[in-house]
Amino acid sequence: MYALRNKVQLIGNLGITPEVKTLDGGKKMVRFTIATSEVYKNSKGERVKDTQWHNVVAWGQIADIASKYLEKGKEVAVEGKLVHRDYTDKSGVKKYFTEVQATELLLLGNKMRED
Repeated sequence: MYALRNKVQLIGNLGITPEVKTLDGGKKMVRFTIATSEVYKNSKGERVKDTQWHNVVAWGQIADIASKYLEKGKEVAVEGKLVHRDYTDKSGVKKYFTEVQATELLLLGNKMRED
């Protein structure tokens, strides 16, 4: 059970084409967002689509694959772990940020699905 302590699996569509950065030393990093959607009926019987947005970061070989093959709208499966960070912005305000650090990436579909 130790391996299940901080594990996230998402299937969704890219909200943006991955932003690629090459850091000092040549290590590659990409950032992108994934939208996951759930459809349900509310108490009035109306169809409701709830979309959640997830920030994703990938490093190394996964970053290479993401930068070559991913673009806005593509369907992907991502597995990784949640990482929480904080930083102080230019105004001196502390900001908090949560993202999925991808350890696996699977390309699924070509176009965004409409549920």
